[in-house]
Amino acid sequence: MAKVIYTAAATVTGGRAAGHGRTSDGALDVQLRPPVESGGEGGGTNPEQLFAVGYAACFEGAIAAVGRREHAEVGDVSIDSRVSLVTGENRTFTVAVELDVTLPQVEDSEQAVGIVAAAHQVCPYSNATRGNVDVHLTANGVQVH
Repeated sequence: MAKVIYTAAATVTGGRAAGHGRTSDGALDVQLRPPVESGGEGGGTNPEQLFAVGYAACFEGAIAAVGRREHAEVGDVSIDSRVSLVTGENRTFTVAVELDVTLPQVEDSEQAVGIVAAAHQVCPYSNATRGNVDVHLTANGVQVH
């Protein structure tokens, strides 16, 4: 049986249109509002923004773990993360993810791609979304397959 390392707990009321979200420890306390780009008034965050930050932070941790495992100095990793809300068939919705990873101390593009590809196998967000969410990755500007 899998060992639970950590469990985050949060409460959301009011949903994405006029909601409020708060973690049990109070470290995250946000107003939820639809973005102006989708016809909302803005003035808060939305689930896609939260997912983009969470995925990028988690992915950076996976890169650090792969770097340690492969004895590679990855440097101060930067990840530009985009999460798009996408319409599906039969009035459904999904998300699509783009992670553009910059590894400033990895000059060899093949090594950078290898590290990011390995991180994609390690990252809990990648494992949770695999087969369900379209995820596009780049490493130092090179597409990762």
